[in-house]
Amino acid sequence: MTPSAFFKSGAPWWPALALSLAACSPQLDWRVVRPAEAGVSALFPCKPTVNSHPATAAEPVAMGLAECKAGGWTFSLAWADLADPALVGPALAQMPRSLALKLNAPPQATPLPLPLVVPGMTANPAAQVQVLVGDKQRARVAVFTRGLRVYQLVLLGAQDNPAAWDAFLASVKLES
Repeated sequence: MTPSAFFKSGAPWWPALALSLAACSPQLDWRVVRPAEAGVSALFPCKPTVNSHPATAAEPVAMGLAECKAGGWTFSLAWADLADPALVGPALAQMPRSLALKLNAPPQATPLPLPLVVPGMTANPAAQVQVLVGDKQRARVAVFTRGLRVYQLVLLGAQDNPAAWDAFLASVKLES
């Protein structure tokens, strides 16, 4: 379909244009990031700092975090390897609750979570996307799993940025 035929077709083109313009703002310089041993790639709008810690006797869970700040928002991807399948669901449920507590986001101000599906993820009813509204900051958080590895994707800032969140979340690719 040619561009002129697309516009004449009556297809709702303006939401796609608004999303593209907002996600491609000069403050956000998107790039693919593949943190070592995370088993995932995602587009980040800035160069993240990546830290990971192997499992030890004192800390039996291997963890990692890729995080950067751009345009007044913090973008992060965290992952952790669990030893017991029975811990996956509770870990997925606890991650957004812990962030809500840090933000002082009262439950009545927080919309209900929505189910989440990331291609290649292990199906889990606790996988979800949620908007958290705190005293001074807002966050969008997604939690999902692949096997015994749990993931948390977060966009945090004083104001919401749905277009950047949509681009960030849609870019997540679990590696095989």
